[in-house]
Amino acid sequence: MARLYESRKRILVTGGAGFLGSHLIDRLIEQGHEVICADNLFTGAKRNFEHLHNHPRFEFLRHDVCNPLKLEVDEIYNLACPASPVHYQHNPVLTTKTSVMGALNMLGLARRLRCRIFQASTSEVYGDPDVHPQREDYWGHVNPIGLRACYDEGKRCAETLFFDYHRAHGVDIKVARIFNTYGPRMHPRDGRVVSNFIMQALTGEDLTIYGDGTQTRSFCYCDDLVEGFLRLMDQPVGFTGPVNLGNPGEFTMTELAELVLKLTGSRSKVTHLPLPEDDPKQRKPDIALAQAKLGWQPRVPLAEGLARTIAYLRHIG
Repeated sequence: MARLYESRKRILVTGGAGFLGSHLIDRLIEQGHEVICADNLFTGAKRNFEHLHNHPRFEFLRHDVCNPLKLEVDEIYNLACPASPVHYQHNPVLTTKTSVMGALNMLGLARRLRCRIFQASTSEVYGDPDVHPQREDYWGHVNPIGLRACYDEGKRCAETLFFDYHRAHGVDIKVARIFNTYGPRMHPRDGRVVSNFIMQALTGEDLTIYGDGTQTRSFCYCDDLVEGFLRLMDQPVGFTGPVNLGNPGEFTMTELAELVLKLTGSRSKVTHLPLPEDDPKQRKPDIALAQAKLGWQPRVPLAEGLARTIAYLRHIG
């Protein structure tokens, strides 16, 4: 126990009431750390951490990262930002502010404390890519004035701030680019394709495919992704990323719909609607850097992860 206490850190997780943030907190608590979860509950939910109620090493702080935060911590994970189109397009100005002002405030805190800070960036920085699969040295193909720009450009600007703070002020940064992720604690109506298909199948609605169904995504299970977070955060000073974290297994929307129907036993049909503006046609990570530097690769097969996600969404209704 003495060794565990000596290695214990006090860690801030912004956006910790969200889907991924809450899974990250579980792992940090499991490792013996003290965790402060900061979240304004715009898209996060208290049910995601209710199992930690009264836990001696967990603290919840209702806070918007657009405002400065004064705490004493050893590490920061910055995950705060609406991450699904339904949520980030609901208030696009707030989305951009959360990405940019949140990054500034958390970087300012990390600079003051001289502590390591992790940025949850996104594959959306690549936009609708004309390079496939996407490598970290690809600069992207993004519409800066489209409906998705509040999120895409907000995250791109946040990466700029992280690297400028690193170069100008010596802040110890780690930047991960997250590809499509799914699993228990997803919001049932967040507009992402996995939760959409599952909820439609469970309620007997038609599964809605936008476009002809040939567009592809790569789906990473939440536990695999969090393992990537932890391994990146443990890398030596100087290795900053960005690092792609995602599952390179590529599936068309039609294949995903068919698998969801099979796993739920649903008799729902599939319908097609026009493709939304700037919706990427292909999305697949090149994870060679993560494999080489982190010794990381996803392990949970899509069918297994979907079965766990279906069970969760069926339970919460």
